[in-house]
Amino acid sequence: MSLHVAVTADPYLPVPPRYYGGIERIVDILVRGLTARGHRVTLFAHPDSRTAGDLRGYGVPPHEGLAARIGELWQLGGALWRSRRRVDVVHSFGRLAALLPILPVRLPKVQSYQREVPWAGVRRAVRLARGTLAFTGCSTSLYAGAVARGDAAGPWRTVFNAVDLTRYTLTPSVPDDAPLVFLGRLERIKGPHHAIAIARAAGRRLVLAGNIVREGPDAAFFEREVAPHLDGDRTRYVGAVDDARKNDLLGGAAALLMPIEWDEPFGIVMAEALACGTPVIGFARGSVPEVVREGANGFVCRSVAEAASAVARLPLLDRRAIRADCERRFGQDAMVDQYERLYLEMLGR
Repeated sequence: MSLHVAVTADPYLPVPPRYYGGIERIVDILVRGLTARGHRVTLFAHPDSRTAGDLRGYGVPPHEGLAARIGELWQLGGALWRSRRRVDVVHSFGRLAALLPILPVRLPKVQSYQREVPWAGVRRAVRLARGTLAFTGCSTSLYAGAVARGDAAGPWRTVFNAVDLTRYTLTPSVPDDAPLVFLGRLERIKGPHHAIAIARAAGRRLVLAGNIVREGPDAAFFEREVAPHLDGDRTRYVGAVDDARKNDLLGGAAALLMPIEWDEPFGIVMAEALACGTPVIGFARGSVPEVVREGANGFVCRSVAEAASAVARLPLLDRRAIRADCERRFGQDAMVDQYERLYLEMLGR
């Protein structure tokens, strides 16, 4: 049964992004997957987006300040109101406030969260929506605490993020001296300094890749805690990487290090590594214990010392099995299946 789905994303990065932009990658995979199944998709996103659906660009560049934010919400909310009789489902990956004009409308609406949930706003939205609003989290860690405390509202389910498996190649084996890799923004909460310490304790080479944070409280972090350790050999920084270089970098690694200092909602780079058959060694925060299956596709650790010890166990893991597990849990079909099923449930079909 063909549906018309309106998908929304904040207008700050194009869909898909070239470098950083995890949410935009997920939106791109979903839109392509739905259209490939014969559904019609209207995407509300950055005007420079490239989509298999119908694009409705919006935004108030340079997207700074309260006036721009209000303008963007006004643009998107008005567009959704005008579309309310032409679509079957609205699926928001952007701000919940943009759904305000259509919340009371008897139209199924899905709000997907990839970051911290604003529970006060969620509770208000649930009251206004009168049973027409469902929520998804990219990991159970996003909402489990609130559910346990009784602070949550609305029906919730977990739909893991996905990777485009066609962009990542299984590397069934790597040399014994293959490097460890850190890939992400180079800021404290992502743990590149811990990655350096893990590699050093394990006696392994380390390649760091990603964007350097130049503003805010971590503006001096790279120069102070990463740069002094770079020697071009044992510890190298290779800058930001596009999809092609990411595939080579992750595929040639002994493991991806994910020594985070915050509750990462998902961490798409973990799924990207697993798609290459590369195991993940991560700290037990946020989604890491959900994505990493201890002793199967990586190791969940609680300290630098534990992570360094886990490096010695990497040869016990089967990289082909890691890729297969990734296909089952984080492939594009797995994610599109779950969202499609949710739409049909909400429509009573």
